[in-house]
Amino acid sequence: MPRTIDIATDSSPLGQAPQDIQHYMRAGTLQLQALPPLALYVHLPWCLKKCPYCDFNSHGLAQGQPLPEQRYIDALMADLEASLGMVWGRPVYSIFIGGGTPSLFSPQAIGQLISGLRARLPLEAGCEITLEANPGTFETERFAAFAQAGVTRLSIGVQSFDDRFLQALGRVHSAAQARAAVAEAAQAFETFNLDVMYALPGQTLADVQRDVQTALSFAPPHLSVYHLSIEPNTYFAKHPPRQLPEDDQAYDMLDAITAATAAHGLQRYEVSAYAQPRHECLHNSNYWQFGDYLGIGAGAHSKISFAQRITRQVRLRDPQRYMEAALAGRPLASDEDVRRKDLPFEYMLNALRLRRGFSLLDFTASTGLSINRIGPALEQAQRLGLLQRSGNHVQPTERGFDFLNDLQALFLPQGD
Repeated sequence: MPRTIDIATDSSPLGQAPQDIQHYMRAGTLQLQALPPLALYVHLPWCLKKCPYCDFNSHGLAQGQPLPEQRYIDALMADLEASLGMVWGRPVYSIFIGGGTPSLFSPQAIGQLISGLRARLPLEAGCEITLEANPGTFETERFAAFAQAGVTRLSIGVQSFDDRFLQALGRVHSAAQARAAVAEAAQAFETFNLDVMYALPGQTLADVQRDVQTALSFAPPHLSVYHLSIEPNTYFAKHPPRQLPEDDQAYDMLDAITAATAAHGLQRYEVSAYAQPRHECLHNSNYWQFGDYLGIGAGAHSKISFAQRITRQVRLRDPQRYMEAALAGRPLASDEDVRRKDLPFEYMLNALRLRRGFSLLDFTASTGLSINRIGPALEQAQRLGLLQRSGNHVQPTERGFDFLNDLQALFLPQGD
């Protein structure tokens, strides 16, 4: 899910308030015939401890520091109410509660949050409601209590089932805790996801295969697999871990993961996601299909479409400042229209992550632009063997999937 570092652009300590709806409905440069599906992202920013590889907006709790559950939920509701005019009447078909470690919040607080969202938004029947959880915050029956609170899908940040690699990643849970948490999730949820990382310090192909087989032994309907990357502004960026696998080794690991998951009935439908049929993550799929999402919470991002423009917003990043600002109706750090010239790249940055690709008609509907805007880049990608096209349908080749960054870069805007 898109969660990048934000920069406050407002000099006020309370940030900006969303503009009046007429501001977003004024004449613009686009002509969208219809609005895309709408999802909601809710950010809960606290963790037991910040992981050394993590560049998300997460904040470790100090020793003995209590979670400000009620104040934060009040701030989320105020944030949502200030933004309702932007999405008024549009049904929400998925909710993703991410972090941070949302499972630090009590089931009662999560239930209050979901009830508050239901009272303020028209949720579609069968709305997918995902909660991120970590084994380090797991207690017996806690996951079942989240299900009773209204969560329909759990996403568990396991990362590895090997204590050596959990320690190398700075995780707060053990392999035994990971197994217990996944077993509990399998009992409480029909649909759940496991996050697993590979290309870890000192990890071998055999280690990866053992980790993946352990994950698959729990028959997860969905598996997300991430290559450990060294991101700026993280502990690992300042103190790089040793013995990271070479690129060729990492490719072999990914091939082994893809083969093992396929043997268990999981198909790779997105560059980092594998799922059983009908268990694809609706929320993340909405991102990849360039759908809209309203983001509330500290540092959350939004993308909202209107008839003649697409707007991106970022909430204030610091949790304490965010709560104060949201309760005053001024939660925004930035609120800007997406430039027309940037839309092709923004669309391709998402759509090309999907194995099945996209329709050129969907590109036009989602961006309001003619396919002529991407014609030269499409032709170049085909010549390089990165894309294949059948009529109006375009999808990455195996080579394009393997070199996704190179493929996406072909659609970067040229000039000012």
